Amino acid sequence: MATHRTKMLIIGSGPAGYSAAIYGARAMLEPIVVQGLQPGGQLTITTDVENYPGFADVIQGPWLMEQMQAQAEHVGTRMMWDTIVEVDLENGSPFRAVGDSGDEYIGDTLVIATGAQAKWLGVEGEQELGGKGVSACATCDGFFYRGKKVAVIGGGNTAVEEALYLTNHSDDVTLIHRRDELRAEKILQDRLFKSPKISTLWNKTVVRFEGGENGTLGHLVLKDTQTGEESTLEADGAFVAIGHAPATELFKGKLPMDAGGYLLTEPGSPKTEIPGVFAAGDVTDHTYRQAVTAAGMGCMAALDAERFLAAAEDAGEEAEAAE
Repeated sequence: MATHRTKMLIIGSGPAGYSAAIYGARAMLEPIVVQGLQPGGQLTITTDVENYPGFADVIQGPWLMEQMQAQAEHVGTRMMWDTIVEVDLENGSPFRAVGDSGDEYIGDTLVIATGAQAKWLGVEGEQELGGKGVSACATCDGFFYRGKKVAVIGGGNTAVEEALYLTNHSDDVTLIHRRDELRAEKILQDRLFKSPKISTLWNKTVVRFEGGENGTLGHLVLKDTQTGEESTLEADGAFVAIGHAPATELFKGKLPMDAGGYLLTEPGSPKTEIPGVFAAGDVTDHTYRQAVTAAGMGCMAALDAERFLAAAEDAGEEAEAAE
């Protein structure tokens, strides 16, 4: 068992965590990144990425995360292959965290970048056809279904927003919902029902996703929730839009969260209610959930961490001078 000390401890290793590490290392904060169960975050299970600035051609999500990690290490970040299982925020800075390995991590500042995970249906073919027609992010992957037939599964704000977004690329969008009315906000429902490009299938659940001849999605097998009758829906792409779950279990009762479990921060800032603790990326963002916005928030967290430490150092010097 070892103890690792740093001026900036980062929990999580997606775009937010890596960006915070890059800025923190350049500020000589000697950051430590505890990578967690999924180093690189959600982008490691995303194949084609076409909306991250700076790349004219399509890039691969895992490759982008490898490059971010390498850049963070190059400027002085220490990467730890561990998963945090306990944190102590009660006593303020320095903050203490314990890894699954038993190692202890102590940071003068803490950046929480544990991200969020899309909720999945858990049905047959879903994971097998992931990236081959089945997705959980229309903003990420909708572009690849231009002029094709697509389906969206869900009935809340996320599903309706995804369906509306997909009309930018497809004239044939089907929304599948297990009930006979949507849970989305009224204004979103109005937009959905006014769109000539969107049709709705009520009282239907997805039983399984089945591939076509080329190994990509061919059709969805549906079940009527009232009659039990099964049917099929041909589709080139299917988007599961039943929400996201932020990885905040570790911080319950320790930091304020909204009803969805997302960490609350000061408006326009990564600052939490505990000085020196910052939240960045999907762990606090249920609106945008993009790699570029997560990276930007990671940058903000590192800059604020640097300012926090500078202010603490100034206060210490003033106290010494007054004695």
